[in-house]
Amino acid sequence: MVDQMRASAAAAPTKAIAFQGAPGANSHRAAMEALPQSLPLPCSSFADALEAVETGAAGCAIIPIENSQNGRVADIHFLLPESGLHIVGEHFMAINHALMGVGPGPFKEAYSHPQALGQSRIFLRERGIMPLSHADTAGAAAFVAERGDPDIASISPPIAAELYGLQIAEHNVEDAADNMTRFVLCAKDPVDPASLKGTVAITSFVFEVKNIPAALYKAMGGFATNGVNMTKLESYQKGTSFSASMFYADIVGAPGNPAVDRALEELAFHSKELRILGTYAQARPRG
Repeated sequence: MVDQMRASAAAAPTKAIAFQGAPGANSHRAAMEALPQSLPLPCSSFADALEAVETGAAGCAIIPIENSQNGRVADIHFLLPESGLHIVGEHFMAINHALMGVGPGPFKEAYSHPQALGQSRIFLRERGIMPLSHADTAGAAAFVAERGDPDIASISPPIAAELYGLQIAEHNVEDAADNMTRFVLCAKDPVDPASLKGTVAITSFVFEVKNIPAALYKAMGGFATNGVNMTKLESYQKGTSFSASMFYADIVGAPGNPAVDRALEELAFHSKELRILGTYAQARPRG
């Protein structure tokens, strides 16, 4: 399947959408939902998916960045600045996992991506099943099929059972019924903010505040005074010295809007570094 998908993508790279994981992974499903006419290109890692776009092997990549139940997925604030790509869209997808194996169980161990294991930790604990990490959800299903051991299972999208010849023991094993993952679409060329006029836009950026007292408070003040809604603010460490905190943020609005421009100008004044990752149409209302 991987060879067939890669061959199709190689024949028409501008139509290809790169994703991390094996065929049948949640990112594969998200790619087909977000861009139904595209050609899926499976990659072994998030970095490889972005590199496929950098090298021209794919027109865009789809990367999961956060889950409503288990938090951050991909470190997009590290990956994207290094790649030089831009966020050009977002896609929200409800996540449903199934427990599957070569037989009906009971199972002693379950393999899956750490995110899926985290989203199903109560389910696994109640059944005494040991969670074991795998590179991705669909790859875990392929691994279980290859092993042929009736004592092991995978937590994978239901389509993986059909693709890899497994039997679903239980559906909807995620601990929360409203389990949702947000994906971003990344491409070489950014969306022109002017083209989003008349639509609700999201702007994503990373920044590092100056190392002075109340720097973050002052940097955020411009968004409050200009009425710009910040829907996400997340800190992370830059380098190994732990002396510089970077921040990833999403706001509602686009450069070119006077209020957004004023807020970003004030942020830049109080920051050592500010990098816009992309402006794109909002796929799901915030708040």
